[in-house]
Amino acid sequence: MRYTLLLHYPEMDAEALGAEALAEGQRAFASYAATLHQAGVLVSAEVLQPSSSTTTLTMVEGALAVQDGPFADTREQLGGSFVLDVDDLDAAIDWARQAPAIEWGAVEVRPGAVFTVDGAWRPNE
Repeated sequence: MRYTLLLHYPEMDAEALGAEALAEGQRAFASYAATLHQAGVLVSAEVLQPSSSTTTLTMVEGALAVQDGPFADTREQLGGSFVLDVDDLDAAIDWARQAPAIEWGAVEVRPGAVFTVDGAWRPNE
């Protein structure tokens, strides 16, 4: 079954974070991704650009509203994701608790679903 690990953490630019902390974080994520890959559970991973580069679309009274920046004005932002193919939720949680981002934010574990050619949604099993 596929699960997506959504990584939420405080957003900082490289200057605010510092070169040493940035390098440490990059090493931690590279190691985590390599471990997931070696275990045969990694489907994909993506690091998102800063939320300042986000464009958010909403409908306001029937009209499209386009806004620069994220929808939520919070300290923590979605920073990236890992898609895993594992046996069950317990396995996904075990992998999520090893994500480096858990040290400074939240890791959301969300099951995926498949959209089939006949237009039906079904849980991904």
